[in-house]
This record gives sequence, structure tokens and C-alpha cells, in this order.
Amino acid sequence: MRVHVLEPISAAALARLSEGAEVVDWRDPRVTRWPEEADGLIVRTQPVAEADVARARRLKVIGKHGVGTDNIPLAAARAKGIPVVNTPGANADGVAELVLTLALAAARHVVSLDRALRAGTLGAIPSGRELMGCTLGVVGFGETGRRTADLFHRAFRSPVLIFKPGLTAAPEGMEVMGSLGDLLPRVDILSLHLPLSAATRHLIGARELGLMRHGSILVNAARGGLVDEVALAEALDRGRPAAAAFDAFEVEPAPRDHPLLCQANFIATPHIGAATQEALDKVGLLVVDQVLEVLAGKPPRFPVG
Repeated sequence: MRVHVLEPISAAALARLSEGAEVVDWRDPRVTRWPEEADGLIVRTQPVAEADVARARRLKVIGKHGVGTDNIPLAAARAKGIPVVNTPGANADGVAELVLTLALAAARHVVSLDRALRAGTLGAIPSGRELMGCTLGVVGFGETGRRTADLFHRAFRSPVLIFKPGLTAAPEGMEVMGSLGDLLPRVDILSLHLPLSAATRHLIGARELGLMRHGSILVNAARGGLVDEVALAEALDRGRPAAAAFDAFEVEPAPRDHPLLCQANFIATPHIGAATQEALDKVGLLVVDQVLEVLAGKPPRFPVG
């Protein structure tokens, strides 16, 4: 069996994969020939073309290194009976910690003050805000949303409000909200934890931003496209929310002239939520194990779609 790995994965995961299959990785020019030659495919964020899946001759499984599968044509894979697997929860700690990092950095103006200090342009220092006791709003409550809620609740004694359709019960100290409109006016920090789909694209738009508190902070370390980025740039000018921090954009990497990158009250990272060695090992090993299991005739542990 031959597995093509389109993007870097951890050395531990690559070593395990090599024990069970012939590996063609991202450094090998043959990697682009996966539609003709691959029995298995492992991908991170690189788009997989529907036409390539349709013409794949030997492909038996697609492994997503991560959770979101908006870069994989699920319908095309399903039409050919090719299972798609992902790795839910394996990078949850890394992403949750980044949400906490971004919220703290935004609340204390860390990035703008660092730049001013380095440039010798430090003037009046703006007042930050403490997160102790702040109300956290979590939209989506999968494994990463749960870990994020737990971090804030334990570290800052934060009340946590959750919006997830179908969810009826929440852990102690947390409350399920009936609608997004009910949640937004009550939170100090809003954190998004949703996949990108037709239903969630621009879930946070001009109307929703207008419901947020003055002084609130929006954090998106989930998927680009959940927030209307043009509407957010305009909302930041009005101070509602007061600041925002993104780890994911609709187009990645975000261009230098992106309207959000021109905002002093906006900070960004280049999709690094899962970019810790611990997360890379856990995610890589889980996707490799699943790909090898499917190639061996076993049912997928975490099928998608």
C-alpha cells in the first residue's frame, strides 16, 4: 500500500506510517501523482480538488490531519466510497491554550505595546482589562470548545454561556443559551468553535457584531469564514467589539492589505492553533493509525460525512 502525505506531519507519525506502508511525502516530487498512485492520502490544509478525487484510481482512504474538512470534497469521496477520517480532540488542548493566549493579548494590548516599545513610539499607555470573572461565550461545544470553557472557568472563575443547537445540559458553572442573539449581549469574550459549512459561513456578521458589548473581545481560532471579515473591520472602528483576535482567515495566508490587519485593535496568528509539538504528534499519530487501519480493512474510527 502506498500513502501520499501532502504536507508535513510529525517525525513520529511519519515513522509509524513507514512501518505499515510505502510513503511518498511532501518532499518527493512524486507526491503530486497521488490521483494515479495513492492508496491512501493524508492532508492538512491544502485543498483537495474534486476532479482529482473523481479520477483517483486506487484511493481507499483520505486522512485529514486535524478536524475541519472544508478543504476536502466530501461528496466526491462519498460517491466513490472513499472514507474520509479526521482527528477530533487530538489538538484540543493546543487550540484552547491559543484562545486563552489571544484573549489575554487582546485584553492587555500586548501586540501594539510591544510594537510601540520596539519602534520607540511609546506614548500614553492604554488601560487593559482583567479577565478574572469575565463572562465567556462559547459558540460550538465540541472537544475544543469544552476545553476552552474549562480553562476560562478554572483560571478566571468565568461564567460560561454556550450556544450549540441541540445541547440541553452543560457542566457546572456553565449555561446553555437558546439562541446566538441571547448570548451575544451578555459575554465579555466570544470564542468560536465551529466547522465551516454553508450554515455557519458568516455566522457572525454585522447584525451579530452589533449585539456585542462595548469592551468585548472576539476570538476565532476555529475556521476562517465564520466571521464576515469586512463587517468586523467596520465594527472594530466603532468599538463593538473592542478588539478581535484571529488564528484563521477566509483566505490564508491573509494578504498584507487585509482590512483587519490595518486595525490597531486586531491581532492575528497564521493558523497555529495545533502547531505545538504535542498536538502535532497526537494528531499525526491518530490520522496515520486510522489510514493504516482502513487500508487493512478495518472500519474507520472517526469517519466524516
